[in-house]
Amino acid sequence: MFKTELHCHSKDVSACARVDVDTIIKRYTEGGYSSLVLTNHLSIYTYDYLKPADWNDFIDKFVGGYTKLKKAAEGKLNVLFGMELRFRSSCNDYLVFGVTEEFLRANEDLLDMYPEKFHNICKEKGYLFIQAHPFRNWMSVIPPDQVDGVEVFNGHKGHDSRNDIANMWAEKYNLIKTSGTDFHYADVPTNAGIRTEEEIKDINTLVSILKSGNYELIKE
Repeated sequence: MFKTELHCHSKDVSACARVDVDTIIKRYTEGGYSSLVLTNHLSIYTYDYLKPADWNDFIDKFVGGYTKLKKAAEGKLNVLFGMELRFRSSCNDYLVFGVTEEFLRANEDLLDMYPEKFHNICKEKGYLFIQAHPFRNWMSVIPPDQVDGVEVFNGHKGHDSRNDIANMWAEKYNLIKTSGTDFHYADVPTNAGIRTEEEIKDINTLVSILKSGNYELIKE
């Protein structure tokens, strides 16, 4: 079985993260993972942290974090491109799998969208739109028809994500279930993700597997 992390941050882009690319690679290869989705924050706070000249410069810097990790991990770990998106309108966070650099560059109004509109775009594009840790303090659960899935296990030790409630919510509405370490710090365990019979080497394979349900959740 192959292990894939679905929720990881690097300090190059995410202001709240404290881990560099070498640490990420070391921790996940030691943990027996074959693949990892880098889901750095994409929000107004990230924009302020990176201090870009304009939207294109922002995307340059955002994608640069992924490019840096992917290059450093070559031959050691499959690194896939994702994001943890937060709109201006609320504190909710959403994991997006399948999104492309081209889409980000073409949608300068992305942060001003709302979940329903963005979810419709995701359905057209074939992306997956997953609400991250929806039962944490300050989060609000959105209508289940506006997301594809729910993060039912979040391993961040600094938050009470109420994973049991998230799992019940996903089951009640037949939503895709995901699990992620929410990796920010070097001294925490890599304790989440999915196990699959097929090695996940690209984002399209990940999207297909999550849609199929042919995987096991890692919830350690």
